[in-house]
Amino acid sequence: MRRFYSFILKFFGLALFTLSIGCETERILFEGPDFVRFTDVVLTTKESVSDPIKIEVHLVGPVRSEDVTINYTVTGNARLGIDYLILNDANKVTIKKGQYFGYITVQLINNANNILRSQNLVFTLLTITPSSLQVGQGPSQIGDEFTLTIQDDCILSGPYKGTKSVFDIPTEGIQITSSDCENYLLSNWNINIDYPLYDYELGFIDNGDNTLTIPSQEPNFKLSGKGIIDPTTGKITLTFTLFDYYSEGENREVTIMLTRD
Repeated sequence: MRRFYSFILKFFGLALFTLSIGCETERILFEGPDFVRFTDVVLTTKESVSDPIKIEVHLVGPVRSEDVTINYTVTGNARLGIDYLILNDANKVTIKKGQYFGYITVQLINNANNILRSQNLVFTLLTITPSSLQVGQGPSQIGDEFTLTIQDDCILSGPYKGTKSVFDIPTEGIQITSSDCENYLLSNWNINIDYPLYDYELGFIDNGDNTLTIPSQEPNFKLSGKGIIDPTTGKITLTFTLFDYYSEGENREVTIMLTRD
């Protein structure tokens, strides 16, 4: 019986060894032709994003001793000067000599009007200098096109800085979001407030007349209040009443000011 089991083990061991040899990955080396392409092909973002968006184009092949210049076109239903701006050379992106990457830099324009829809930009690489390089990968030119979808945002949505007084250094990283442009959520809003708010988001309602309502936030925490919007500057002032955990039965009023970042 032991010999039988020994034979079985040796048989399976030999089979696994043979299988491992048969499944060894074949090494395939890139032999050209060298080409350029968009690193990614799609991106979706909100119009309230304030930082410029860098669309990356990269070189596949050895670095060059001269600049690589690629001409491109822009199509789509997003409107230049209304929905976006291109901050570098229009219709041309350059990969500097000795480098692998070049960038098209797009600045979004936040023209929020509480109408939620989307626009898109389609960038297409066309011709390249030096001509020894190809545009896109292979005969189907994979990576020669990039689509940027810009989603409309609500009027109050976006990044903010906050203070409790005019003497404060503004706190960054505050964010307002909404899915219906009426009910909003405020995150990272604890601006040096001595209160156990933890990481809860603060909900508030846009009343449509430059005033805001902060309904009771229970059961997460005891808080309610109101706010106003300066229609000229977009500055938001929120005033709310906190139930004081440290002095039971006493409440205190706190005001914070939010300015678009």
